[in-house]
Amino acid sequence: MNPRHDERISVVWPGSPYPRGATWDGQGVNFAAFSENAEGMELCLFDEDGRHELQRIPMRERTDDIWHCYLPEARPGLAYGLRAHGPYRPEDGHRFNPHKLLVDPYAKELVGELRWSDALYGYTIGHRKEDLSFDRRDSASFMPKARVLETAFTWGEDRRPAVPWADMVIYELHVRGYTMLQPGVPPSLRGTYAGLACAPVIDHLQRLGVTTVELMPTHSFIDERSLVERGLRNYWGYNSLAFFAPQMRYSASRKVKEFKTLVRTLHSAGIEVLLDVVYNHSCEGNQLGPTLSLRGLDNASYYKPGNESRRHYADFTGCGNTLNLVHPRCLQLVMDSLRYWVEEMHVDGFRFDLAPALARARGKVEHLGGFFTAICQDPVLNRVKLIAEPWDLGQDGYQVGRFPAGWAEWNDRYRDGMRAYWRGDAGMVGEVARRVTGSSDLYESSGKRPHAGINFVTAHDGFTLHDLVCYNEKHNQANGEDNRDGTDNNVAWNSGVEGPSDDPGIRQLRERRKRNFLTTMLLSQGVPMLLAGDEYGHSQDGNNNAYCQDNPLGWIDWTPTPEREALLGFVQRLVALRREHRTFRRRGFFVGRGNVEGRPADLLWLTPDGTEITEAQWADPHARCFGMYIAGAGIPDLDRRGQPIRDDDFLLLFNAYHDDIPFVVPAVEGAAWQALLDTTFESGEPPPQRLEAGERYELRGRSVAVLIRSAAV
Repeated sequence: MNPRHDERISVVWPGSPYPRGATWDGQGVNFAAFSENAEGMELCLFDEDGRHELQRIPMRERTDDIWHCYLPEARPGLAYGLRAHGPYRPEDGHRFNPHKLLVDPYAKELVGELRWSDALYGYTIGHRKEDLSFDRRDSASFMPKARVLETAFTWGEDRRPAVPWADMVIYELHVRGYTMLQPGVPPSLRGTYAGLACAPVIDHLQRLGVTTVELMPTHSFIDERSLVERGLRNYWGYNSLAFFAPQMRYSASRKVKEFKTLVRTLHSAGIEVLLDVVYNHSCEGNQLGPTLSLRGLDNASYYKPGNESRRHYADFTGCGNTLNLVHPRCLQLVMDSLRYWVEEMHVDGFRFDLAPALARARGKVEHLGGFFTAICQDPVLNRVKLIAEPWDLGQDGYQVGRFPAGWAEWNDRYRDGMRAYWRGDAGMVGEVARRVTGSSDLYESSGKRPHAGINFVTAHDGFTLHDLVCYNEKHNQANGEDNRDGTDNNVAWNSGVEGPSDDPGIRQLRERRKRNFLTTMLLSQGVPMLLAGDEYGHSQDGNNNAYCQDNPLGWIDWTPTPEREALLGFVQRLVALRREHRTFRRRGFFVGRGNVEGRPADLLWLTPDGTEITEAQWADPHARCFGMYIAGAGIPDLDRRGQPIRDDDFLLLFNAYHDDIPFVVPAVEGAAWQALLDTTFESGEPPPQRLEAGERYELRGRSVAVLIRSAAV
């Protein structure tokens, strides 16, 4: 039984150094925490709500720098924290302060919220020299507490959907923002894991054709003090405190099993679950930040020191610190966390925030370094889906196309190329051609396939799709930073007017431009990623950095309008087209002419007069219109019986020019072409039209058209 106010734990056994954290074994609880440089460690027990400290138990056993003990009287639900004793010498990288209660890095559940106070800092704020001051105020009453978790859960027949990479349609969403205004979700469940598991939400995802949801950070995180003082909070969640514990503000029941229920529900609907994870830094900030967990447990082991002083931190993240994955125990923390989410929570993979920071050794990105080697050989993690955000803020931090085998990457070359082309920029035809065919220039030489590139036009960071066609400049005044935050490089065009417009012509143009972006992305080779709400015209009023907007500005507005309903129907049609035709989900790159197996060309690039594009025409800065012929007989993949896969032939016609262009149907042997899709029309469905070779298709200004015919024999 867990202690009450009038009880104390009376029996303490030595316990085991493994596993880390607090582990209930059915008879008692084992506690184990790493600290190489600590001189003593205390386990602090609290009442059920974590408000009153009841007892401090010295952890006297130390094995390989793991401090441990076993409490046979403890049970799940027990709240606890840690206090580490040791030197306070910031100049040497040591910041021990036993007056500061610490969250166990392996905590699997947290109770209570962090409340900002000067007592959370290891030094006395306001002292002229932070390294000479030592704050003796106790921080426990301001800290969340870890809680011993009973992990039992009935998974039943849960199975991973195991969607092939080439078939994936990723949907990046925020648990809270996605459901806060969703009318089909009961009010008590909005903004929660349970809300996301509701039938209307699952139905929307299935009708949309999503195969994989990518949840923005669900690890426990805190609100920065600067935001709280401005009346805001951290909305996105890239400010992790505990790498094993789900964020409890997203739990209606305040139970960890609610997250498991969400995963089980999505799996039963055939939908995978990826987590956006932040292992590159923690919420403790720079040398002037609070002492909440890793800093107080063993600052010198967990964080990368600066080049000139161990008092400071190497900062490749822009958040004040970088985790030291060169240290084996820090690396182990990350690996254990990843395995926990796969094995215990059943997630299907991860998207790694600022992934190059995880591979930095001696300041450089080491692709064969400890982290990637550990992932590659791990029998659990090398079988799940791994996606890198392939850049950080350090030197040589841009690593697009350079990640190891087994990894996919967010492809910002795709994002920027498509934005520039559909804005009407000059000289973009060649770049668009490389991106829609899977970015072979980035991935093919290393033996990867098109699915190594995650194609996206919008993501949580930046404009939404609606704002991309409505704003030239960011409008981030609501963030309270004088519009200084967020990128200035939006590669956006407002379609003629900055912000909302009642002009019917501008509104029609904006909707057509949305359809252009979506059509291009969903019919490109590689893995498409939709930003949640883009299919419904979600706007953030031009804010391109809504990280602190946990309010209707950041939440998706599900109020129906004719434009939103039409856009939703268009996206559903596009996703279905991609799913029905293997042409748009090729497992290998295009070969073009000269196929060694003697097949006809699988791909031809066309000018508006129906002839093949020449080298000189690729370099023409005025070219903004081109066609793409894809032969359905040129798919190199085999079906399950080992037979060649055949599909229909397609003509994709792109026109970023403002005027209409008659496009000549090429003289490629085969049947007549049928107009299948045209972004000029709200529904995407053009009038029935049959075209023979040499006839012209009237390609409207700033539009995409798709023509289809039965594959040639």
